[in-house]
Amino acid sequence: MKKALAFALALTMAATMMAGCGKKEKETEAATEAATEAGVEAEETEKTTSGDTYQAALLVPGTLGDKSFWDSSNEGLTKLRDELGEDVFNFKVEQMGGDSADMANYEPTFLDYCASGEYDVIITGSWQTVDALLTSMEMYPDQKFILFDEEFDFEGNGNPENLYNLLFKQNEVSYLVGAAAAKMSESGTICFLGGMDGKVINDFLVGYIQGAVDTNPDIKVAVSMVGNYEDSAKGKDLSLAMYNAGADIGFNVAGNAGLGLIEAASETGKLAFGVDSDQAALLPDYADSIPTSALKNVGDALYRAIKLDMEGQLAYGTTESLGFADNGVGLVEDAHYEEMVPEEVRTYVADLQQQITDGEITVYTAGEMTTDEIEELKASVAVQ
Repeated sequence: MKKALAFALALTMAATMMAGCGKKEKETEAATEAATEAGVEAEETEKTTSGDTYQAALLVPGTLGDKSFWDSSNEGLTKLRDELGEDVFNFKVEQMGGDSADMANYEPTFLDYCASGEYDVIITGSWQTVDALLTSMEMYPDQKFILFDEEFDFEGNGNPENLYNLLFKQNEVSYLVGAAAAKMSESGTICFLGGMDGKVINDFLVGYIQGAVDTNPDIKVAVSMVGNYEDSAKGKDLSLAMYNAGADIGFNVAGNAGLGLIEAASETGKLAFGVDSDQAALLPDYADSIPTSALKNVGDALYRAIKLDMEGQLAYGTTESLGFADNGVGLVEDAHYEEMVPEEVRTYVADLQQQITDGEITVYTAGEMTTDEIEELKASVAVQ
């Protein structure tokens, strides 16, 4: 009961970071364009950024408290503010919600933030916000944006110069998770819980399957998709079904919904790899079920991007993809990892990481595979 209560508290905790400081007047810039399709009139707005204070807005298509992706992005910006001081850098987080009903409010929220003229850059992530982002970029061409973890089609959208697109080579780190899971599995069956069937989640998946198969050609991989990133109860039900069907190690890539896999692993005495943040440290009551976590270093990447922008060095109008070589992804390698994962497996995984970094192993990426090819890969390891 104590563990269940702790987990419930972990699910509901959302830390809204509201940064405020005194505003100084700044020169006015007109930012007016028609947006007839959106039915919104862009009015002349004033850029009211405080003196030399760089202001950022993080628009989250979800909520904080996920112990994962969004918390990592918030932590990176918090780290930068703490380091520089809020008189030099400050930011605000808008938690827009991640359910389908919330998506109707994304565009008005984006437009409100643009119209305020208060922010040097507006940051967002994932595919859910792309439509709202496109409208905002068209209406406010002088507003700078950062889109992370979703590939942007620059050529197909007129090659805008006010967007920096930040991606991660999640397939590289998930290859290591699949290899470790296959090495550690006693049943010969592992599992994967994804949020939604999209390019990023499938990139995790194909890397995971490849790493597992390269390690054990006979491995079986059960796969379930929640259909969203919020429903941890459904995530738990799907995970229990996979564990009870024979899987003994899983990998969650589903945001808040993925926390259901961790709870299911704990209840069944199985293991679950974490994702995006050090979930063993963030969920101490469940640490014994989490060997390590695959990190997509969102916080570090945003920290780096904002510092570059403050120096006038961020490459707007381009896409950048960060992998092992750029410290964009990695595993949590701490005392807990050493305790949970046998030395033989850790050595094996470290060698694989070096081979990937050196270009000796080429990891599958969903972006270069057709839907049929991804389905064929899943079918090749499906539990019969």
